[in-house]
Amino acid sequence: MWQTGWREEVWSGLGQSWDLIIVGGGITGAGLLQQATRLGLKTLLVEGRDFAWGTSSRSSKMVHGGLRYLSQGQIRLVVESVREREHLLRAAPGLVEPLGFLLPQYQGKRPRHLETSLALALYDRLAGRRSRRFYARPRFDLLAPHLRQEGLEGGFGFTDAQTDDARLVLRLLREAVRAGGVALNYAPATGLLFDAAGQVCGLQLQDRLSERRAEVRASVVINATGAWADTLRKQLPAQPDTEQGPKKEGRNQHLRPLRGSHLIFEYWRVPVAQAISFPHPQDGRMVMIAPWEGVTLVGTTDLDHTEGLEDEPRITPAEADYLLAAAQSLFPGLDLNLDEVVSTWAGVRPIVSSNSEETLNPSEEPRDYTLWQENGLLTVTGGKLTTFRLIARQALKKVISRFPGLKAIPNFPAFAPLNLTWPEGLPLTKELRYRLAGRYGPEAIALVEGAGAGELTPMPGTPYLWAELRWAARAEGVIHLDDLLLRRLRIGLLLHGGGQALLPQIRPICQPELGWDDSRWEAEEAAYLKLWHTHYSLPTRSPGGD
Repeated sequence: MWQTGWREEVWSGLGQSWDLIIVGGGITGAGLLQQATRLGLKTLLVEGRDFAWGTSSRSSKMVHGGLRYLSQGQIRLVVESVREREHLLRAAPGLVEPLGFLLPQYQGKRPRHLETSLALALYDRLAGRRSRRFYARPRFDLLAPHLRQEGLEGGFGFTDAQTDDARLVLRLLREAVRAGGVALNYAPATGLLFDAAGQVCGLQLQDRLSERRAEVRASVVINATGAWADTLRKQLPAQPDTEQGPKKEGRNQHLRPLRGSHLIFEYWRVPVAQAISFPHPQDGRMVMIAPWEGVTLVGTTDLDHTEGLEDEPRITPAEADYLLAAAQSLFPGLDLNLDEVVSTWAGVRPIVSSNSEETLNPSEEPRDYTLWQENGLLTVTGGKLTTFRLIARQALKKVISRFPGLKAIPNFPAFAPLNLTWPEGLPLTKELRYRLAGRYGPEAIALVEGAGAGELTPMPGTPYLWAELRWAARAEGVIHLDDLLLRRLRIGLLLHGGGQALLPQIRPICQPELGWDDSRWEAEEAAYLKLWHTHYSLPTRSPGGD
């Protein structure tokens, strides 16, 4: 699985006949590959960049129902999301974990006590459990020290969940590949193939690592490229409104890419044991400050992304100021400033809008998913990280009629049950085994058995073992150094300078596993550091500031 020579083997077999081809290696595509493979369909997934390169590694890391969507009347979306959240908590412990949330209540400020209490009661009711509670001062002060004290009356607590989004994608893909699915990164779809009736029957592929090309054909092609969905859709021939097109009420729908950016601080600098959600002092939008992987996350923005989608998104100076202002307003005594930011990231959300003039506030746009069937191509876009399993199931229902042997789509669990037998004598705590099992599934055993001397210890400043680096380089389809340091592990997000200080220790572990000579490693290292400074650090400001 994705070890030495795997790409050559995959490319040599692309000419076979496929039941299903999925374009897009984010959370939606990964969920589709997993479920289609479980159905016994011969399925190929292709991704133009790295797995989880786009939105699915740049989210706010929340697996949540979307409390704020209740006020927008998106009840069905919240119902689906809280139920999927509960399912993922049961199916993927160690990868999807409960996260406490706090909602401070300030005298005379929104959100009001009564409306918050009612919203949380409904949120719990939809989830089928009670997690909400109101804490008066001084108990709330103990839960959230350093908060702005003026007018603070206390606050509500409730529970949502959190994950590492890129690892969630990787675990889905790995499970699918173990079951017989095929996943190929750095293989963009450059064109659609059509049959004699004008229906999509396949793709033209190109290898980003060489000049080779291939044509692949299947009974069904699904476009699961999220915010990039129109890249394929614009290759479809223009046609009148027919039953093949989007459903009547969705004929005016279009993609509206929205950017969400984040700041990372060291945890000691912004110490929060639970996530805190609060209205931004400038515009009243809900933002949050949350613990994640040993650091503290501040996010998010919600802006129209007008830059090209081919380039990696990045935070703007105005967004950095906006998020810092939020943190400063909540924690005025901490004297936070941008010089202390460890890293940043920005992601582009695939929002499906019905507002042709885009006058609607971005934060008020629905977060639901959409399915479009056009000339035999099924496009699935929009939606939330939390509901990937449901989205995959609904998409497969749309095309089940094209597979005569299938009559129904079972309600598969997110992951197969785990029953790991750990080797005796390992210097691993119960908590660490729990975490490794969640992140790597059944491959956690091979990971620890393949560790070198001293590699079952954590990398400084991270929750990762050195052995996780070796495993990722050996078996997880790493093509470039940023795949390893930004998505397989999140070193580039957790450490100052993208982890540059650790590169001399990372190199002897990973270079032999990747099979790179010295010149290749040095080129990859230079490219990674340039990418990090351009897209994952604070943006360069013009003289005089923004």
